[in-house]
Amino acid sequence: MELRMEIGLDQLIQAIKHLPAKQLAKLKAEINNVVPEKTDKESFKAFLLQAPVFTDEQITLIEEARKSMNKWGKN
Repeated sequence: MELRMEIGLDQLIQAIKHLPAKQLAKLKAEINNVVPEKTDKESFKAFLLQAPVFTDEQITLIEEARKSMNKWGKN
């Protein structure tokens, strides 16, 4: 037997808020099995490893632009 229901996210959240503590803990355990939690440190490390980096040429251009802007501000 299969039961399917279409329920909005807000309705689902309200239903979850009314669960007893024991069922809420069981639901949380099930969700963690489906979507394991990453620590903030792991998430930040992954973000940094996937972030774009400047090439040496781009860094040189940025430094030259900074020097030029500094000179312009002093005049």
